[in-house]
Amino acid sequence: MSKFKNYVTGFVFLVCVGVIGWQLLMGGGLVAQAELPAEADVAAEPAPAANTSPAQQESAPDGEETAEPSLQKTWKITFGGIVWTIVFFLAALFIIRQLTHTLERMAEFSTQLRLTIKRLIPMIHILGWAAAAYIIATNAFALPIQTLIAISASAGIALGFASQDILKNIFGGIMIVLDRPFQVGDKVEIGSHYGEVLQIGLRSVRIVTPDDNLVSIPNSEVMGQSVSNANAGESNAQVVSEFYLPPDIELIQAKKIAYRAAAVSRYVFLNKPITVIVKNEVHQGRSLLKMRLKAYVLDIRYEALFASEMTETVIREFMRAGLINTEQLAQLNPAS
Repeated sequence: MSKFKNYVTGFVFLVCVGVIGWQLLMGGGLVAQAELPAEADVAAEPAPAANTSPAQQESAPDGEETAEPSLQKTWKITFGGIVWTIVFFLAALFIIRQLTHTLERMAEFSTQLRLTIKRLIPMIHILGWAAAAYIIATNAFALPIQTLIAISASAGIALGFASQDILKNIFGGIMIVLDRPFQVGDKVEIGSHYGEVLQIGLRSVRIVTPDDNLVSIPNSEVMGQSVSNANAGESNAQVVSEFYLPPDIELIQAKKIAYRAAAVSRYVFLNKPITVIVKNEVHQGRSLLKMRLKAYVLDIRYEALFASEMTETVIREFMRAGLINTEQLAQLNPAS
């Protein structure tokens, strides 16, 4: 309820500021133009040009007025323009934030549509702020297109020298949105960080790690290194659980137990295969069997829950079937 009141208050504030700005626009105008000649001067007969002969003046037909030079419009920053700039900026900020918040809440209602909805948020940020900047430049200050291009070019050169790192991050964010090596909602590994992509901004990418830590990675660093994507835009993802077993264990029975443990899990996605792979590894002169159980989860957010369930279930069933005991389990740690 408190959030709703804040939204209503903000909306009313924007409306009030907008009304004040509109009154200023109607009263003084945003753009100061050259004043028209006085009424008496318009009615008066125009003075003959210096280079016009008397014969040419007399030859002009009666009732036909000579062409007057067009008035050149000028612009300048006014108080009304500043007020409207503030109004447009606050309105854009309010609309983009509310739309982003609404889409994020809608995305949590459906597992199938969550990734699709969240992928729209980066494009909304870029297009929304670009539209706001264009409206402010062309309407609030009524800049001619030639002036707008000149200012944009000058500002671009100045910013290019002053903030190279920031521009690298901005262009990196645009390239991530266009190239799409990953999208919002994907599980990715960037450098030493692994987690779910929460936001793709103009400056950085934010991911949430399995430990619920929020990590911000500059876009320039993301574009300069390899990125591992666990689900590549799909809602399901593969989860791998690893087990170290003694070399004399009954492998056929062990693989059956591991397969059934994954097949009956409430988190498993049965439309994709469940695979059990065993290979031999040597650790500190000891030969151990490494079993890898690969299965897909219904939702990428079930990754940790599924891995924990597989560890508990498989080890418990191994001990119940007599395949391993407590002493063997303590000795199976490769580091020991």
